[in-house]
Amino acid sequence: MTVILDGETLTPEDVAAVARGGEDARIASEARERVRTSRSRVEDVLEGGEAVYGVNTGFGELVDERIPREDLETLQTNLLRSHAAGGRRELDREAVRAMMVTRINALLVGHSGIREVVVDRLLELLNEGVRPVVPSHGSLGASGDLAPLAHMSLVLVGEGEAWVESGDGPERLPGEEALASIGAEPLTLAPKEGLALINGTQLTVGIAALAIVNGEELLLAADVAGALTTEVTLGTTASSHPAIHDVRPHEGQRASAEHVRELTAGSEVVEAHRNCDRVQDAYSLRCLPQVHGAARDSISHLREAVEVELNSATDNPLVFSAGRADDRASGTDRAAVLSGGNFHGEPLALRLEYARLALTDLTAIAERRIDRLLNPNLQEDHLPPFLAPESGLQSGYMLLQYTAAALLNESRSLGASVTDNTPVSGGQEDHVSMSAQSAYNARQVLENARRVVASELVAASQAAEFVDRAFDAGALSLGRGTGAAYDAVRGVVPPLREDRPVREDVEGVLELLENGDLLESVGEAL
Repeated sequence: MTVILDGETLTPEDVAAVARGGEDARIASEARERVRTSRSRVEDVLEGGEAVYGVNTGFGELVDERIPREDLETLQTNLLRSHAAGGRRELDREAVRAMMVTRINALLVGHSGIREVVVDRLLELLNEGVRPVVPSHGSLGASGDLAPLAHMSLVLVGEGEAWVESGDGPERLPGEEALASIGAEPLTLAPKEGLALINGTQLTVGIAALAIVNGEELLLAADVAGALTTEVTLGTTASSHPAIHDVRPHEGQRASAEHVRELTAGSEVVEAHRNCDRVQDAYSLRCLPQVHGAARDSISHLREAVEVELNSATDNPLVFSAGRADDRASGTDRAAVLSGGNFHGEPLALRLEYARLALTDLTAIAERRIDRLLNPNLQEDHLPPFLAPESGLQSGYMLLQYTAAALLNESRSLGASVTDNTPVSGGQEDHVSMSAQSAYNARQVLENARRVVASELVAASQAAEFVDRAFDAGALSLGRGTGAAYDAVRGVVPPLREDRPVREDVEGVLELLENGDLLESVGEAL
């Protein structure tokens, strides 16, 4: 597929297709016209001679410094150089490509005043597999993700460094050599263009877009793991009955309950103990729809903000026609350049924190179900301690819960970055969102949650090996969806007959989650 960029319709799935899947992107013709119009308005401002922030003035605290006309191009290049101050580890390929495609789309909204050639060159880097080297830390989420975007943009002027994809694997090259590898030359930035490239929320929104896609997949996988655990521990699916959720109709809760019903449909195991003496299950089983559903709602809440942000102009200042800026007195279409704060990451940061908390609690309930599968003080009678065929001689999956608990602890320790504030730029930028750190934290929590869900699938599949012990009826089938999940797990992890390195089992299932194979297998069965 080719993702069409028009400044209006980019979705998280599009971002994932480019960033993760390596798909190409193309610019829609109507978006090109908006870019040209916006640039012409910047030229009008330059001809008028008035002071305009970032066009012919200094930046931040240096806003009162007027820059001579002959130095305006140097001003923009100096901006990239001085703001390329990031540190720590490099961003991975996925995050950088997400930042690139979202930045291009934001420029296509048509209020940034950048030339078409600059947007085209950034698109060329993306499509040709040239990935700027971008340190992960330096953004405060206002004035946008300045430092990471500056590192990204340096390659356009032949500076910085980039990874260039080739048949022999990626090669790290200086910026000018990276450009030469695709037959391109360094650009000379015109007035306003350096600021247009680095002033925005694209690191934050790019990572958030990927987190939405990954998070929604994870929530489906968590429902699968929880439903399988419910089944093999002889829990009841009555807690997912639609009548319960119709009288408390939270959208996510109803979706999770419906998913559990679909997954366990046709289960002979559920049917065999439908009339048992147990009245109700522990909360980690009985409240699955409520907890998973609340997490699902948090990701939906994040999606709402990200879908707006992906198709928004987030730099500063923004370029409008006079009419669009409600200054119609002159009756002309002269340019109006307005300074504002669309670069501020708060709308994303707050929702990322909410998603982080929700995914942490998703991890917590999965860890509790793992313990219920393994713990001899909590297990059903048909399950051996720690799911080891020869308990005592073997430790089985005892340490699965240890690692799950450690991952949960890390997720709980990642605090709310958005509530921090460190004024910068001589006090001019006196309230910042720290949205990039919120995005990093949400991404880490999501990775931790995925590993814990993979661990639950490993343990629940092993528990399935002992279900027949509970009945006199012989082998009983699992549900259509849970049975497909069990088969998918068994395709990479054989039943545990003797102790072995448990990490390898989890890694095998983790790969099923990351490449989508588990959900694909389950979906085909439903």
